[in-house]
Parts: sequence; C-alpha cells; structure tokens
Amino acid sequence: MSKSYIKLGELASYINGYAFKPKDRGSEGLPIIRIQDLTGSSNDKGFYKGTYPSKIEINNGDVLISWSASLGVYVWNNGKALLNQHIFKVVFDKGEIDKDYFVYAVQFSLHRMRQLTHGATMKHVVKKDFENVLIPYPSLKDQRKVAHVLDKLKESINKKMDELKKLDELIKARFVEMFGDPINNQKGWKILRIEDLVENNKYAIKAGPFGSALKKEFYVSKGYKIYGQEQVIKNDPSFGNYYISQEKYTSLKNYRVKAGDVLISLVGTYGKLMIMPDDYELGIINPRLMKITFDKDLVNPIYFKYFFQSDAEKKVLTHNTHGGTMGILNVKIIRKVALPLPPLALQNEFASFIQQVDKSKFENIVYLNKTLSSKILSQLGDAIRD
Repeated sequence: MSKSYIKLGELASYINGYAFKPKDRGSEGLPIIRIQDLTGSSNDKGFYKGTYPSKIEINNGDVLISWSASLGVYVWNNGKALLNQHIFKVVFDKGEIDKDYFVYAVQFSLHRMRQLTHGATMKHVVKKDFENVLIPYPSLKDQRKVAHVLDKLKESINKKMDELKKLDELIKARFVEMFGDPINNQKGWKILRIEDLVENNKYAIKAGPFGSALKKEFYVSKGYKIYGQEQVIKNDPSFGNYYISQEKYTSLKNYRVKAGDVLISLVGTYGKLMIMPDDYELGIINPRLMKITFDKDLVNPIYFKYFFQSDAEKKVLTHNTHGGTMGILNVKIIRKVALPLPPLALQNEFASFIQQVDKSKFENIVYLNKTLSSKILSQLGDAIRD
C-alpha cells in the first residue's frame, strides 16, 4: 500500500444544519436533529412543519459530524429528518472514498480535531481547520479492506455493548425493586427538595463561575484541574488537561470540588452526572457545570445518581429545561428537585450492589477502549505503510 494522506476538505462538502428557532419547534412534521439527539442525551425531540432548504434534509445512510460542544461522527439511520445547526452533513462529491472507511478515519482523527477546538467553555471546530485535517488515504480497494476488518471488530464490540446495556437494565430493575418509581413514590418515602438535603454550607449547591473568570489566558500546563462537561459526559475525572494556577484556584475557591461531590452538566448535553472519586485531582468546575455536596448522613450520592438518571426523572427535567435548540438546566431548577428519601442503610445497600455491577462494566469498557483504539490505529497505520 502506498503512503498517502488527504485533507477532509478534498474528499467531500460539509453542509451545516439550520439554526432553528424555539418557535419553529412543534409536535408535527419532520424531526429536528440536534447534537443531543445524536448522542442520545435527550428525549425532547422537536418537529418542524413547513418549507425548508433541501440541503438540510437528512436520510438513512447520511454521515453526520457534530462539530460543537460534542465532537463525533455518526451514520444516520432513523428516517427522513432535518438537520439543526452545529452538525455537518457530509456530501461525498469530491475525492474517491469508501463511506465506511471515511467514518472510521474521521473517528481516528477526532483527537486532532479536539486539539483544533476553540473556546474554553464550549468546544467547537472552525470549518477551515476541520477541512484541513489529514486522514490516511490508501487506494479505494485498500480502504474497503480496512473497513471490512473494522466492521468485523465492530460486531465484537456490539456484543460487549449489549452486555453493558443488560447491566444497565439490571441496575434500573434493582432500583425500582428497592425504591419503587421515584416520581410516583409508591413506597411512601419522605420527600424533600435537594436544597434541604445538602451539607450545611452556602456553597453546597453551586454553579460554575462566569466564563470571564476562566479565559484561556488563565490556563497553565500543570496546576489545579478545571472540570467540565467532557469529564462528566465520559464519567472520567482523569480525562482532559485544562489547569489553572494556585493563585487562580484560590480566587475561585467557591467552585472547588471534593470527594463525593455530584457534578451535573447544565447546557447542551444536560443532566449528565459524575460523582467525584476519592482519588480526584484538586480543581474547580467550569461554567457549564454545577456541583452538589450532599449531607452524607441523609443521601448516598450513588442513590441520587440513579434517581436523577431514571427515565421518570429525565421526563421531569426535560419539561423544566429552557432553550429551543439546546436544553439548559440551572441551579434554580435543580435546587427544587423533589427527592424521595429512603433510609440511608437501604441507599447504602443499593450503592454496594452498584459497585459490584460496576466491576463487570469496567472490564467491558476497558476491553472496548483498548480494542477499538488499538485496532483502528493498526489498520489505518497498515493502510499507509509501504
């Protein structure tokens, strides 16, 4: 195979979606596809009934690339729909490329795109930078060979994903068995608002600082970590490398995190949640997150996590979010969330069960991450090697 690379801009045209306004979103017509609809982080789908430019229509098999807030590449297979802004539709009208290979190659190049992102609080790729990203470009025959190998790998990965889904369903069933439906409160637990269940300090519920307090000019190569949506969405506090100095950390002490704190994403991919582990790096939250420090004598954060992420509670949150194209939560909404309060001993029993299930999930996730990344690297490396 001959060595070769090509710029993404030389392979296809990238059509940005339309900036639908809140008033455009209704209950009839074609679904409006936003980033959160691609990532599966929202059940609040809007519809548009009216005329629209044909270029924003998407159909089964179309390749879509989200380029703001959450970077990713997707193959659309949910029928005719309309594309919202911050997502490219890929039109293969230039270079010779196998579509399946293209998807894998773009996944491979996502780390480069992240390096090109602009903005401290919202990641996005400038179109010019995106089109200049290089991907390995072997012959069409070799592209198909690579895609075939990776398709086979994907089948194995999908089996592991099915195992993860079954474990998630097991957790949901166990939650309902122990606590009942969290909204109907069939077990008759005492119900309190979140604001009444937190630690006794005025920063126990706190949204991140204004963006002006965390400009990129304040970043340093090593120091105190800035926790943002990228860590919460991945449920991985070790991810990312944005830091501030000790002086800046001290000036933003009200936004510090500690072990056991619950971090919640507020904008875009909203409602995602992460519990800070014991071995966390000292740091603060950014403007797109909030933190909750519960009274540990009343609430086990693991119980809260699965209450908050239950399907029933998601419906309540979706109803209360603001924003047409991008869901938005805020501290005022979260403070007033009603939480059924089972005995702490029962919450702790559930948490122990979760920790056992998480061991199985972790093994599957490690396999997925190592297998997928190493195999893609290997295949794309072979594709350009003499």
